[in-house]
Amino acid sequence: MKITDMTHMMNIHTPGWVGYAGNKMYYAQNLQTKQIVAQRIDMALHSGTHIDGAMHGADGMGDMASYSMDFLVSPGAVVDISEHMDDWAVITPEMIESAPVEVKEGDILILHTGWHRYWEGQPQQDLIRYFCMHPGGKMELLQWMLDKKIKWFGVDCGSGDHAMNTSIRHMRPDLAKRFEKKVGMTCDEFFGEYTYTHNRSGREVTENIFPFHSYALQEGLIHAENVGGDIELCLNKRGIIGAYPWRYDGLEASPCRILLMEDVEEKVEAIGDVANAIFDRR
Repeated sequence: MKITDMTHMMNIHTPGWVGYAGNKMYYAQNLQTKQIVAQRIDMALHSGTHIDGAMHGADGMGDMASYSMDFLVSPGAVVDISEHMDDWAVITPEMIESAPVEVKEGDILILHTGWHRYWEGQPQQDLIRYFCMHPGGKMELLQWMLDKKIKWFGVDCGSGDHAMNTSIRHMRPDLAKRFEKKVGMTCDEFFGEYTYTHNRSGREVTENIFPFHSYALQEGLIHAENVGGDIELCLNKRGIIGAYPWRYDGLEASPCRILLMEDVEEKVEAIGDVANAIFDRR
């Protein structure tokens, strides 16, 4: 079995998403005074390579303890779409389907846009470009993923949504103006509204940002963000893809390791109540 790690290194410089604080690591006690080193970390759960649970954008759904291991670890594909990418590019199903690797129904899907090159500590580090100018899909891609029954997907950029289809368009109106000049229309016109039925109250919801965080998460299509590490060694490969977040009841997201495992059978079975996320909630 070959294992490749698609996880960014974390450190005190690891950036949070736009508007989120970065992380803080410090020594709670040290070796010379207490004989034992103990450290503490204060961080947003969306720092570094992480996975969002449905709870992040949907009512009463999908905390980190609720996902079985054969959901988090399953056959999948790493698809290289970087040749189609530039600032604010739109990812389409055709780009994925034209890549030289098969994406099967029920897969985990990792998308390589090339944007990991702009992550903290990389030779081409550019955090504004990374977080505020990255590619993403529109409703066409979201529906394709739902139709394909994708378990979860990951991207090597700052959000599962297109940068300008998030609240960044309001936080960085200067960049939104540049995007609108590029596409020749407003953000509202370019992305449009989307409507879905709230699966608990039955309310009709109409929104104009975050479709991969609102509608997709409600439908159980979760995603990982800031995928990176050695992702370039995984391009257009199939294997077992695994995300390993904290097993923490009530957590809406979690930092995690994301691995590609090759030369193993494409069959995964969770054994036992713990692996199947079966437990009594207090």
